[in-house]
Amino acid sequence: MDADRQTPESIDAYIAPFPPEVRAILQEIRATIRKAVPTAEERISYKMPAFFQDGVVVYFAAFKKHIGLFPPVRDPALRKAAAAYAGEKGNLRFPLDEPMPYALIGKIVKARVAENKTAAVAKAKKKTGKSKPA
Repeated sequence: MDADRQTPESIDAYIAPFPPEVRAILQEIRATIRKAVPTAEERISYKMPAFFQDGVVVYFAAFKKHIGLFPPVRDPALRKAAAAYAGEKGNLRFPLDEPMPYALIGKIVKARVAENKTAAVAKAKKKTGKSKPA
């Protein structure tokens, strides 16, 4: 991903300029995310593809030698499964010269959706709890 690159208007526009082999990977990651969370809203955020449902689910981006997936994995079992791909800030780096772990990406997305839902429910309960008279 080029830091000087202008913000694309859509995920399709983000994927389009990449070489065919990288485009195919990005399209499959997008399809994997869409399958895991079909109701998520697609956006461009921080100049990269992002999916939102009750907050950010995941961002992904192509770099010279890898595909990055953000934010960090919180689920302990998935963190262990993704350990080989862990970057220095907890984000994941999937090397372009290795098979892409689409099943793992799908599991991570489902876990993020569950985390977001839990946080949204807790936030709603806290909000309604504060507004009740004493």
